[in-house]
Amino acid sequence: MRKKGSALIIALAIATIQVSAQTTYIPIGHEDNYLLDRIETRTGKLSNDLFLATQPVSRKGAVDFLESVKEDSNVRLSNIDEYNIEHAISVSGEWAPDENGAIDSKHPWFKTLYTKQPDLVYVHTKDFFLSANPVLTAQEIFEKDNDKNPLFTSNRGAEIRGWISKRVGFYTYFTDNQETVPSFVANWVNANHAVPGNDYYKQNSYGKYDYLTARGYVDFAVVKNHLNVTFGYDKHFIGDGIRSLFLSDFSTGASFLRLNTKIWKLNYQNLYMELVPQFIHNGGDNLLPHKYATMHHLSINATKWLNVGLFETVIFDRRDGYEFSYMNPIILYRQTERYNGSPDNVLLGFNVKALAAKHLQFYGQLLLDEFTSKELFAGTGYWANKFGVQVGGKYFDAFGLRNFDLQGEMNLVRPYTYSHYDSTANYTNYNQPLAHPLGADFIEFLGVAKYQPVKNLYLSLRGMYYVKGTDTGSSNYGGDIFADYDSRNQDYGVRLINGVKVKCALLNFTASYELRENLFIDLGITHREYAYESGLYPTEKTTYLLGGVRLNFVKRNYDYY
Repeated sequence: MRKKGSALIIALAIATIQVSAQTTYIPIGHEDNYLLDRIETRTGKLSNDLFLATQPVSRKGAVDFLESVKEDSNVRLSNIDEYNIEHAISVSGEWAPDENGAIDSKHPWFKTLYTKQPDLVYVHTKDFFLSANPVLTAQEIFEKDNDKNPLFTSNRGAEIRGWISKRVGFYTYFTDNQETVPSFVANWVNANHAVPGNDYYKQNSYGKYDYLTARGYVDFAVVKNHLNVTFGYDKHFIGDGIRSLFLSDFSTGASFLRLNTKIWKLNYQNLYMELVPQFIHNGGDNLLPHKYATMHHLSINATKWLNVGLFETVIFDRRDGYEFSYMNPIILYRQTERYNGSPDNVLLGFNVKALAAKHLQFYGQLLLDEFTSKELFAGTGYWANKFGVQVGGKYFDAFGLRNFDLQGEMNLVRPYTYSHYDSTANYTNYNQPLAHPLGADFIEFLGVAKYQPVKNLYLSLRGMYYVKGTDTGSSNYGGDIFADYDSRNQDYGVRLINGVKVKCALLNFTASYELRENLFIDLGITHREYAYESGLYPTEKTTYLLGGVRLNFVKRNYDYY
């Protein structure tokens, strides 16, 4: 089976040799993703170039969309929006109509470096494009009552992207990272044997985490402007919200093969991934086992204001490699799983996004892990009624204030969702959830206010509150998605919040100022309270101040849980 999978990858690569219109992708979390979402809503109609529910987003599609907005006289945007659009096109300037949309620098270095504002090294010829930039950060955190103050984070590396003969797109990103984190994050790392969003790490006696981050891919166009094949190691996100119940960027990256088909009002993505099941991190070098995932997501712009999506995934483990039957790009996985003897974990989902009045966006997700309709409507609290629900909304230019945006979101996931009787088939990767950071058995409320009063100043206020069920001793109440669901305490009477309740509230304010293209100064303050409803343990209170500078680095947040 492993040989068959490799043969398919080679065949797809050979098929792309004579085609063009490959692309590279905007990193998840980059400020330009938020701009695209805002501008699409402000136009009042969905773009067939974007399909923002599946990220990362194509730079080519993003530039095509922003260029069309510039030419649309019916779209009324603020001066700040126009500035942001020009700079977003500049950052991905190789996809502008003249392939040279990057803004020229007024003061290049030695007439060679920073000839373009976004890029340290910029090379553009008829058959070759290259953008290369350093990645640097220096950040300090001062946490109240933490004897390890100050906490310091440093990242150093490079980001490189380009294309060859307009047939092969490539991207690579790597950083060397040293990080000391707030106490509640350190507690999570020690309990889960993972640094959020990353893989292998080392820890010293002071509590500093040392790890490497590396991502990269090559991209080909099998059918120009319609079918792209991407092979690499990176993260993905499916959804329109702050969180995703399908697939999020919370866990570390994974080796993947992605087929993305875009035609008419449809976008269809096939994602094949190699993951790592849970293990105990002991700081040594060991060969880790693997498990696998295959995902389908079909996104349809049903009307100019309504998008609906269908999601399907299967998580499985095979000793002899990838299960070739799951590489079928159009079959329902439940049928294939039953053909294989039903040993695997299949999940289904639906998502929706609606635009209204050129200022409002409503979105949601429904995840179905497993349920029995008879038991669901009986109201007996059957344990296997496993599902998740997301409901959210965005208000752009809220209350008539330009570039002031609001977002609210609710997420709810029933106990035992994402878990499996086979620990390698649960919905996780490298000791981290693949979807929501809280796993299962919770209800969460999120609120975000963003304001850009002037061109280079970004203000953000974010609040989070959740209630979650936790386990005690050897009991499995359904909140731990790593636990075997056959170890559950009961079959009936399973409530939404099962087990011992914990409540958590977090509030964060951050101000970021862009000194020059992709060079930011960040200042922020965060307060968090975490308490057991039963009073089993004292309330954990955390307050910290953050300050730092970052260059070509997506801002790292700690308000996951």
